[in-house]
Amino acid sequence: MKNYSIVLLFLILTSCSVRKHNEQTTSLIPPEKLKQDVDYAYRKLQKMHPQLYWYISKEELAHKFDSVKSTLNKPLTPLQFYFTLQPVIASIREGHLSLRIPRKKFGKKDFKSFRNKKGMFSRFEYYVKDDHLYIVENKDSIEGILPGTEILAINKVPVSDYLKKYRNLISSDGFNTTFQPYFLKDTFFNFYTAENGLADSANIETLYNNVKKVYTLKRETKSKTDIENDKKLKKRTPEKKVNDYIAFNNSYNRNFRFLDKDSSIAYVKIRSFSRSYSDQFYKEAFAHIKNAKVSYLIIDIRNNYGGSLYEINNLYSYLAPEPFVLIKPSEVTSKMTPLKTNYFRKSNVLQYAYKSLTYPTYFFAQTFSTYKKDGKVFYKMKENKPTKPNKNAYNGKVFILVNGGSFSASSIISAKLKNDKRAVIVGEETGGANDGTVAGFYSYQKLPNSKIDLPIGLLLVQPNINFTNTRRGVIPDITVTESIQDIIDKRDPQMDWVMKEIEREKGNNAQ
Repeated sequence: MKNYSIVLLFLILTSCSVRKHNEQTTSLIPPEKLKQDVDYAYRKLQKMHPQLYWYISKEELAHKFDSVKSTLNKPLTPLQFYFTLQPVIASIREGHLSLRIPRKKFGKKDFKSFRNKKGMFSRFEYYVKDDHLYIVENKDSIEGILPGTEILAINKVPVSDYLKKYRNLISSDGFNTTFQPYFLKDTFFNFYTAENGLADSANIETLYNNVKKVYTLKRETKSKTDIENDKKLKKRTPEKKVNDYIAFNNSYNRNFRFLDKDSSIAYVKIRSFSRSYSDQFYKEAFAHIKNAKVSYLIIDIRNNYGGSLYEINNLYSYLAPEPFVLIKPSEVTSKMTPLKTNYFRKSNVLQYAYKSLTYPTYFFAQTFSTYKKDGKVFYKMKENKPTKPNKNAYNGKVFILVNGGSFSASSIISAKLKNDKRAVIVGEETGGANDGTVAGFYSYQKLPNSKIDLPIGLLLVQPNINFTNTRRGVIPDITVTESIQDIIDKRDPQMDWVMKEIEREKGNNAQ
């Protein structure tokens, strides 16, 4: 009975929390309160962000914050305020820095209802070009919509209006132009549903081969077979663990295979540096590479938004010919910065109790995690120190495939490999900056009146290279772009270039 009472109390508190949150998201906030939130956000950024004026001057940023305050002359909901303030945050041009879009929370009943239904927009794959949104894959052949179909409007609202609005909310690191289309195609419907809610149907006006059509998309209920298949997909086999299986889209974060009969060409695809079981994956993959005496290694980190510094440091140890340091000393704004990471964030009652017991250990570890040098404060990290090559390190030729969706940790390792002349970079300019980024760990600030979350990166992370100072992404050694027709026809011009180059080199070596 005691345990039952605790569970019942927890459910009641959760229900109240959801109701209170949803009431907050629809409330109108007076202009003077919104202005207070603007000042709060700017003040916290100035205090915590270690490289706030990397891509924008102090004067210009101050002007933008003042300007947005001058427009706040009527009450707004948190969502309306988000669309007002986020473009200013995006103008800082730090891709990791963004307000969290306020959205409705679902109670247990709502969650169960949507859990047993198929997605509506998520069953397509998309491509963004300028102010146009195209479908490039129809996973379930819904309504017979063909790849290459442009979505002109959703419920009679032009998609171009949405794209123009949402584009102002997204920034890469610095001044590259490749990141936005990739990130926008992946987040478009996150913004859309935040504005319009999770409906059970939507009318889309489309254009294909100069013919316009209107389709009604519906959120179909999953069959018993679908639900059983979902359960099977979620089961974690040893293979799924090592390759970091993602049940949501039935894919793997990591794949390894040979591309030819004699196993002279190895291919590693990494969709995310999630760290999950990564040690085992690289151990097994590079053991295979060593045993097969591979001549060429292709590492594909296209559409990889980044992740763990530990993982890329480990990966580099399998490619390094000699001891290396992955990143330069990581700067923070003060010795107290590591203690601003919201240790108790998102803790339930039991987690809070446990963390309370371990907090003294955390406090002392973080307190002694910094050091001062030349008037700056730095955070101690393993990746700042020399790492020895792995015993199974690969010494052959390496090609790295990148595109505008290669961000954060993907850009860090690409910049390092290029600087050290350890790989040939093929594709298009990365979405993340060549000379580093601000991320590492975050202080999760909440704007006091709108209650919008503002995660602020606390750590300046820069690859241990000679900086280009271009304020751009990693520029490939060989630039090869991909068109929408390539995607529809499932052609891969970047991989094709690498394979042709390998064949050319093999031919020269045979002479």
